[in-house]
Amino acid sequence: MSNTQPATSMKAFVIPSPDQGVELARVPVPGIGTDELLVRIHAVGVGIHDSYFLPPEISYPFPIGIEAAGVIEEVGADVTSWHPGARVAFVSSMQAKGGTWAEYAVVRADAMIVPIPEALSFEQAAAVPVAGNTALKVFRVLASVPEGGSVFVAGASGAIGTFVIQLARARGWQVAGSASRRNHDYLTSLGAAKVVDYHDASWPEEILEWSPGGVDAAVAIQPNTTADSMRVVKDGGTVVTVSGDQVAPTRGVRIEMPPHTVDVREELSAFMQQIADEEVHLTIEHVFAFDDALQALAKVQTRSARGKTVLSLS
Repeated sequence: MSNTQPATSMKAFVIPSPDQGVELARVPVPGIGTDELLVRIHAVGVGIHDSYFLPPEISYPFPIGIEAAGVIEEVGADVTSWHPGARVAFVSSMQAKGGTWAEYAVVRADAMIVPIPEALSFEQAAAVPVAGNTALKVFRVLASVPEGGSVFVAGASGAIGTFVIQLARARGWQVAGSASRRNHDYLTSLGAAKVVDYHDASWPEEILEWSPGGVDAAVAIQPNTTADSMRVVKDGGTVVTVSGDQVAPTRGVRIEMPPHTVDVREELSAFMQQIADEEVHLTIEHVFAFDDALQALAKVQTRSARGKTVLSLS
């Protein structure tokens, strides 16, 4: 354990008070407890929830953000699984000491932390933790899909959908997805056999024509897509609602959320190695400089994405 803190203050995008929006500020570098790590951030994965997915009790100003990649600077006295100098990517949600949109972040040693493969840059690594973690947990729910089965992915062009399509194809399933028309060729390149435009009211009929009787399962990634996704699932099928839409099931269709408490760290580590080995395709739509983070946040809030948006502090 190092007794020297790298800096006493840092740049961070913070919520200054409960009634104010996100702004760039200089705040103290957080101290670590005995079971925590201090990570110097090199890149940040940007998500639509970053500015409002906050712990129930926080002190202001509060740095936002839930995923990043960087180098461990300091470890707590009780930490034996990590050491200073290690390159790591992690999910640090609901941390009372602040999030990842900062030059430094504190994360509990038992959080979703994985080593970064040597072949991956910090920007690439920062794009994986939340989307990869979510996609892997989706497949825990989809375990009942039979060999050669079919899956529909609603809102498929973003970071989660990009991974879900490839993971489903790796299992030998037929995949359909919805996206804006500009992303149709992109979904096809990932392995989707059928792509529909969610702006077109007739898209459910297109899916049912492609898969008569309905698909085995659907993954509703974007909010308010679960009810429509149910329309294309066969009786007794499954819908995974990533956004947590509250929809009453019908026709024996199961509606489930990804199991958030399941530990998939080993799977995520292996998944990142697959990305490093170019067995899985990672798409980063745009890398913003850290000082331009508010532009990145505005972009993801449009919910029109191809892959992931990242901030770089390097």
